[in-house]
Amino acid sequence: MKARNIDHICIAVHDLGKARKIYEETLGLELALEYVADSEKIHVARYYLGEVALELMEPTDQESEVAKFLKRRGEGVFLISYGVDDVEKGLSELKAKGEKTIDDAPRRFMGNRYAFIQPPNRMCGVLTEIFDGG
Repeated sequence: MKARNIDHICIAVHDLGKARKIYEETLGLELALEYVADSEKIHVARYYLGEVALELMEPTDQESEVAKFLKRRGEGVFLISYGVDDVEKGLSELKAKGEKTIDDAPRRFMGNRYAFIQPPNRMCGVLTEIFDGG
């Protein structure tokens, strides 16, 4: 598996409205999409900077992974998602190398496939996602 690009970077925030105001006013970002991902228990504002998306993520449930991250570490970079050619193949290759993954099979959301590498400590404290967008 080879990462071909950074697809998106996610920042965990306590208050999405407040964070949007800061990022939009300070950096001049224009909102591309806002959505709730019930499966991940998050409310997301997405922006595009060239080919890379920036997502601000607020938890919708205090037991979600984003809420747990905020309790442990406070606001900040939660995840970096790397584009790969095939998530399923990537998972197989990672397991063959002895790497641990959170997912055994790709997750699906909005027509995209993705999976997480575990643990974040292995990736220098950053939750790492592989994503193939199809």
